[in-house]
Amino acid sequence: MIHPTTRVLAAELPGHVGESVEISGWLHRRRALKSVTFLVIRDRSGLAQVVTTGAGPNLPEETVLRIRGTVTANPQAPAGVELTAPTVEVLSSLAGAPPFSLFRPTVEAALPVVLDGAPVTLRHPRLSALHRVSAASVAGFRATLDGLGFTEIHTPKVVSSATESGADVFALDWFGREAYLAQSPQFFKQAMVGVFERVYETGPVFRAEPHDTARHLAQYTSLDAELGFIADHREVMAVLREVVAGMVASVAERAGAAADLLEVELPDVPAEIPQLHFAEAMRLLGVDEPDLAPAHERWLSEWALREHGSEFLFVVGYPMRKRPFYTHPEPGRPEYSNSFDLLFRGLELVTGGQRLHRYEDYLAALAARGEPVGPYEGYLRSFAHGMPPHGGFALGLERWTARLTGTDNIRRTTLFPRDLHRLTP
Repeated sequence: MIHPTTRVLAAELPGHVGESVEISGWLHRRRALKSVTFLVIRDRSGLAQVVTTGAGPNLPEETVLRIRGTVTANPQAPAGVELTAPTVEVLSSLAGAPPFSLFRPTVEAALPVVLDGAPVTLRHPRLSALHRVSAASVAGFRATLDGLGFTEIHTPKVVSSATESGADVFALDWFGREAYLAQSPQFFKQAMVGVFERVYETGPVFRAEPHDTARHLAQYTSLDAELGFIADHREVMAVLREVVAGMVASVAERAGAAADLLEVELPDVPAEIPQLHFAEAMRLLGVDEPDLAPAHERWLSEWALREHGSEFLFVVGYPMRKRPFYTHPEPGRPEYSNSFDLLFRGLELVTGGQRLHRYEDYLAALAARGEPVGPYEGYLRSFAHGMPPHGGFALGLERWTARLTGTDNIRRTTLFPRDLHRLTP
């Protein structure tokens, strides 16, 4: 027998039939009939039905309530139980109505309405389900890499130079000095391979690129990993395969109800993801380009599904001219690189590869691109003191969640998107 003042979650009620319990949550829906009124209460675990006699309390939806009552079996109620003979206590009343009805099974509001009212609109079960899938994905990412001997790190998001990649950067004033928001943790995670051998990070990155598309954000969450003492990029790809499988498994385990609500078809991750060299991809596509366009990614994904039965495809060997200077060239074909992208359901999801690890190779790579050594001195210091062969990858969390759930716009998988136009809420 539980203590009557101990809160029970909606999903736990079937285990307490005949007992007096306390639940708390939001008034999701009120339905008044002739002789009874049904209150549907929403908490973090799901919905619970409360039955009152007569008109019951006339409260607006989203009122925060604490209810005490007896758990009674009823096959018609959510999870087969309901609360009867309740006492209702208002914990918090409303100052205004939500932008749209949160009890309806679908979201009829336009995306700007959803985003503008995010602190309230995200209470809708279908909208919050996207973020439950996202959270479970991160948990799977961490658990998989923890199991593979990685150490989680946290690196600065304010840096002194804008040298990491070709992306535009956000400049800011740092106590009178010019500084920038970090485009990625790339340089830091490489340096930490020299300390921990295997590292990963989950955190925000910033790209001041003026894209206004359904697949780009100015701030997004990057899931990064870097590992040392590798033979080449194929070992990185093998780790990435384990990570993706772990993320899918975590969604099934931790967010299965959310995935079901969204009608998500979780993918099978092949024991060995098929791979295609960039040069061969160009031959199949009948083009000669330095990179893959979105239409190319879609075509190649369809090809992988048709030829290999896989929703995943590694494209390896991207041209060196389209990869960062720290990328390791392909032995025997220096115009290509020991790098890869992972395509999933028609979209590039992950970029990674083997990095240079010798100090002299970095000097040569910068010279070949006509870049001065000065801006990279802090970065190169790690390699001047001995670094093992290493490589890594980066996965955009919001893009992963959007592709996994079939969401039409990456902003729906972001709690508070930051893009070309949006700085609030």
